[in-house]
Amino acid sequence: MNEQKLWTRNFLSISISSFFLFLTFYYLLVTLPIYAIHDLNGVPAQAGLIVTIFLVAAIVIRPFAGKWIERHGKRKVLLSSLLIFLIGSLLYSSINSMNGLFALRFLHGIGFGMATTAAGAIVADIIPESRRGEGMGYYAMSMNLAMVIGPFLGLTAMDQWGTGIMFSICIFTAVFSLVSGLLMTLPKDAADGSKVVPAAGRTGIKGLFEPSAISIALVAGLFALVYASILSFVSVYAREIGLMQAASYFFVVYAVVMLIARPFTGKWFDRYGANVIIYPAILIFAAGMVLLSLAGTSVSFLIAAGLIGLGWGTLFPSFQTIAIQSAEPKKRGLATATFLSIFDIGIGAGSFIVGVLTAKISFSTLYFASSFFILGCLAVYYLLHGRKEAALHAAAMVETEKQSA
Repeated sequence: MNEQKLWTRNFLSISISSFFLFLTFYYLLVTLPIYAIHDLNGVPAQAGLIVTIFLVAAIVIRPFAGKWIERHGKRKVLLSSLLIFLIGSLLYSSINSMNGLFALRFLHGIGFGMATTAAGAIVADIIPESRRGEGMGYYAMSMNLAMVIGPFLGLTAMDQWGTGIMFSICIFTAVFSLVSGLLMTLPKDAADGSKVVPAAGRTGIKGLFEPSAISIALVAGLFALVYASILSFVSVYAREIGLMQAASYFFVVYAVVMLIARPFTGKWFDRYGANVIIYPAILIFAAGMVLLSLAGTSVSFLIAAGLIGLGWGTLFPSFQTIAIQSAEPKKRGLATATFLSIFDIGIGAGSFIVGVLTAKISFSTLYFASSFFILGCLAVYYLLHGRKEAALHAAAMVETEKQSA
């Protein structure tokens, strides 16, 4: 029996579109706080709000985006959101006040929240069922690569070419995201929503969330509390322990290890089930945090990056795959919105909590304690999904044996 095709034009188009979308996000994530302080005379507290306002807008809009996908179709919502995102990118160079920047960040966050929701729903539909774990892993890899390239490109542009060129590059990346989205040709019922019927009896607030995705989203949100400490503060920690030179390579090592592991972990997910992948990944993530907390040399610091890349880089796409698989096909857009909204709440809360905690304890102590928190999250995963997954896998094995007999 021939293996179903994964690398189609639509899959490549949505992956490339998401890559440029997240590239723009991470590009601005590192440059706008500096721009706000030095060019708009903002203070550090205001610079921090640049990220918060963006994420709040994305979180607020996602549940509505999930409903719009049901009503109007995935492709229309995606292209509309990418257009909003492009318009936002075009306006940065014309902003001359902090209040104007806050308003623009809210608009940009709306486009980002809609786009990530629609893209996740589209990729869930076009990946063959038998290769769902593998495909979602490769799709997530486009976002992880953007996390590596975006900050490097942004800081290079700001330092060497100035803010004018910096914002021009931002516009080009947003254009590439929109153009890649336009190249998709989805089936009519998947593209225009004409055959999508909203779930009966679920209106108002309840209709904005997909219940089947909530439990695994809560698990992902808990892990996001720890991941936020890496995303937002690992460079600060590196400066604190005298490893700033190694800090610039942290996410490079993270991405390289993730790239090497992705072809194997995705296939194992599809073949053996989620638990076989997720439990070891949790332990590896915890080990990476322990080593990070003890890092005293560049070598140990970068080995920790590799372990975290292997652990968390495997967990996130696995959790998102579970959220999508748990929902009916017509509810995948809403499931994606539910998952990402709760995950982003975890990221936002984690950044705030870490900022508060590090005023009282060192980053080293925080990262060491985080490893125990991760192990606690393993128990939460088991209670909310792992034991059910084990039962389903055992039942599937019995059924397979019956068919073979």
